[in-house]
Amino acid sequence: MTAAASFGGFVARAHAAGTLVVQPRMGMAGPGPMRAGLHATKRAAATTVGTITVDSYTRTGETAAARRALEEGAALNGYPIATHPVEVTRGVLEGIVGPDFPVQVRHGSARPEPIVAALLAVGLHATEGGPVSYCLPYSRTPLAVAVADWERGCRLLADAAQPGVTPHLETFGGCMMGQLCPPALLVAISVLEALFFRQHGLRSISLSYAQQTDVRQDEEAVTALARLADELLPDVEWHVVLYAYMGLYPLSPGGAQLLLDEAAGLAVRTGAARLIVKTTAEAHRIPTVEENVRALETAAAIAAGTTAGTDLPAADSVTYAEARALVEAVLQLDDDIGRALVRAFAAGYLDVPFCLHPDNAGRARGALDADGRLQWADTGALPLPGRPVRGHRAVLGAAQLIDALSYVQRSYDRRALATR
Repeated sequence: MTAAASFGGFVARAHAAGTLVVQPRMGMAGPGPMRAGLHATKRAAATTVGTITVDSYTRTGETAAARRALEEGAALNGYPIATHPVEVTRGVLEGIVGPDFPVQVRHGSARPEPIVAALLAVGLHATEGGPVSYCLPYSRTPLAVAVADWERGCRLLADAAQPGVTPHLETFGGCMMGQLCPPALLVAISVLEALFFRQHGLRSISLSYAQQTDVRQDEEAVTALARLADELLPDVEWHVVLYAYMGLYPLSPGGAQLLLDEAAGLAVRTGAARLIVKTTAEAHRIPTVEENVRALETAAAIAAGTTAGTDLPAADSVTYAEARALVEAVLQLDDDIGRALVRAFAAGYLDVPFCLHPDNAGRARGALDADGRLQWADTGALPLPGRPVRGHRAVLGAAQLIDALSYVQRSYDRRALATR
């Protein structure tokens, strides 16, 4: 790859030109369909980067099972990058990846070292995840084990730097559990994972945040995330990546489109450089390549018609103050950020609502207020400023939990119906 093919550099140049980079979630088991998906993404009427999402067997290190599935023609839910021969995957990428179209490998693994080795072997240098965000929601792997494996994975990726290529790593910390997690915690974990990446040699990083339930609160969160990155990551290339809502998606095509449109507008207003899109089919099935391309193009069109930096919340919002307090409390636990993260979860300084991982305290709870904003119902031992709520855990019945989880779905479907 040439210098211009580096993932972070491509996004930085697009952002400097005032263009939002849009990206699909996409992973097909077969080399032919995967190449076709990448080719369609590249040809979309938008500024795009490509995605190769790996399958569940590869994510959990079960490469033998992935190999059997390929041999037997069984369905896989992604591309088994560690199983397909290197020359096969290089053939998938040949003539597609390049200065105008970098590709990122997305995986969901608590133990990413083999996946990092596999993506480097085929000439790619961009991936994502994190020691917290790909451990607690997706595995039973002890956090200390995930931290150690992510240290090795980060060093392996960082050591692949060469003239013209700067490896890139994206935090997934801003997407923890997808929903019902107050934004300050999402921002804090995203920043802490970015600091972890920098400590282990990465110099091109993106910080994630997932669209939540209230647009003004999301503006606060993305603004806070960018401010903290500016303060704490002055010596690395970084950008913010926004994810379209990751919870229950609207059932109607109109509602789904409204939600994606709002995500695109949010990205531009808050200065995010990249958007991970969702399609109008999300509530029903895995989207087709054509539906992904349509989502990329419509998001790009909305972004092009949105003005950056208009009517944003104050930089010193409650979300910023809470996120800053969480980050500072964790960093005071140990100079090694990996050890600090393990100690923070053991002490409850970091505590993800509704996360059942054994290393998560499970005392903190989030809830929606009457206006649809995410608030703390119980802060557990979180070291938050002000007068946090402690010791009165909100007990949600099944009906209340379903109501909260489906709030965005219902709201946007109603809005779509009202505009008919």
